[in-house]
Amino acid sequence: MLAYYFSLAWRSLRQNRALTVLMVLTLAVGIGAAMTTLTVFKTLSRDPIPQKSDKLFRVQLDMYPADVKNSDNEPPDDISRFDAETLLAQHRAKAQVITNGGDAALEVGTQTPMTASMRYTSADFFPMFQVPLHYGHGWNANDDASRSRVAVLSEELNEKVFGGTNSVGKTIRVDGTPFTVIGVAGHWRPDPRYYDVNNQRYGGGEQVYIPFSTSRDLKLGISGNMNCYKAANDESTSLNAVCTWLQYWVELGSPAEAAAYKAYLTNYSEQQRAAGRYSRPPNVRLRNVMEWLDYRKIVPSDAHLQLWLALGFLVVCLVNVVGLLMAKFLRKQGEIGVRRALGATRRDIFIQFLMEAGVIGLVGSFGGLLLSLLGLWAVRHQPSGYAEIIHLDPAMLALTIVLGVIATLLAGLLPAFRAMRITPAIQLKTQ
Repeated sequence: MLAYYFSLAWRSLRQNRALTVLMVLTLAVGIGAAMTTLTVFKTLSRDPIPQKSDKLFRVQLDMYPADVKNSDNEPPDDISRFDAETLLAQHRAKAQVITNGGDAALEVGTQTPMTASMRYTSADFFPMFQVPLHYGHGWNANDDASRSRVAVLSEELNEKVFGGTNSVGKTIRVDGTPFTVIGVAGHWRPDPRYYDVNNQRYGGGEQVYIPFSTSRDLKLGISGNMNCYKAANDESTSLNAVCTWLQYWVELGSPAEAAAYKAYLTNYSEQQRAAGRYSRPPNVRLRNVMEWLDYRKIVPSDAHLQLWLALGFLVVCLVNVVGLLMAKFLRKQGEIGVRRALGATRRDIFIQFLMEAGVIGLVGSFGGLLLSLLGLWAVRHQPSGYAEIIHLDPAMLALTIVLGVIATLLAGLLPAFRAMRITPAIQLKTQ
């Protein structure tokens, strides 16, 4: 029976091809615009580490001087080196990480020197952020304490300088200092780069990972934000400089552990205030990954607006499709009257015209899918940092088809209902 209704629907659509094409294009444009913006929004707002995003927390401490005004009452995003190293030494969390980015000259054998992006961090970085290791291993707390000259390479850099082979045990030179390769990371590219959004929010990644303590021992160059609140006689990255520039993350296994650690940070802040380092009462923040991304407004504000505009445009397109279907169905009043007189029930008429709307939705969905792919291709060629990671995944592809069909069926309910309410006797008299 459904095949019969489909045959009737297809025959009806072919009778007025111009109107059919207009409805399909209207629907396709609406779906294409909606799915393009929805895909971009979904990609930008996704959880970069869903397995444990509720267990990883960004630490913020308020070391603002008393004369600094911050209307939102938020502490600095980063913390000072003194605070970071003190918290790391006290080891009150399951795992904790100091991290910051930088750039340095890299030499490998007789190859031409290059500039490499660096990640200065502590030993828990790899297990805490679930960085896979293709070869070797990361360093340990003893390497941090002894400022060891060890390094972990990214998969891409290892491919470039060592041809992708196991490079564990080989030597590289960072700003002229020899380092021993102890590990090679596998493919790892969280988007957004939640662990350090100061340097680059989307795409890319570091090429070389070395202990933070070693980077300070060698005074390697840093990148990212640097905020100093008092003039210092020594450099801003030294231990006692009153500057915030480091990201500090902790892993806490439960809400109870998070509450206990926040109380510990409050007590620590009070101690630093008593020692004269802090000027203000304790004001700490402990945000998990998604809370941190929301606080930093990682999803561009215009992405929300574009999403609502696209959904509104889809609604407008559907309203137009409703109008076109209504006009098309009501033009067939005579045909409907004849079918009713020959024994077709209202249910038969309703299903027939709803099937016709569904066929339009199916064809329009595939058209919308093509326009979505075209729109995403255009997005990927924009100069935005997130452009290259925008892709239509299988789930969004299926959603495009389903959305088009369901939306058109809903749009066809009123026209189909009006068609089945047509009185056959009146139509037969006018024939």
